[in-house]
Amino acid sequence: MAQYDTPSPSVIEVPREGLINLAHLIYALHAIALFSGIATSATIVGSFVSGLPSIIAVILNYVKRDAVRGTWLDSHYRWQIRTFWFALLWFSIAWLMAITIIGLPIFFGIIAIAGLWVLYRVVRGWINLSNRVSMPID
Repeated sequence: MAQYDTPSPSVIEVPREGLINLAHLIYALHAIALFSGIATSATIVGSFVSGLPSIIAVILNYVKRDAVRGTWLDSHYRWQIRTFWFALLWFSIAWLMAITIIGLPIFFGIIAIAGLWVLYRVVRGWINLSNRVSMPID
């Protein structure tokens, strides 16, 4: 089996209920960070990568990552971790563009698109988790 192939359903272990609840908590923490970006003058992606709820969430992802290996929940933890780090990457690139006056329109474009992307990933992930469906490999 290749490194990125998903094992057949008969091979995947069933995760403990507590780990599923933790994944819900992690999505909730990310959602709180998103909401604070929407409700305040902060940007969605800025609030997501620098807000305490998302930082706590990604730490929880790393701490419990080994406990979900071999289960369908592993894809959610990977999805959440990648969402955080890619959002941070795009946020950093946007700020590099903002350093120059010429890059300001690019800054606003990246911030808007990255914010929508993060919102999509949190919503899609949480819906799939609620339906107990694994996330696609990205």
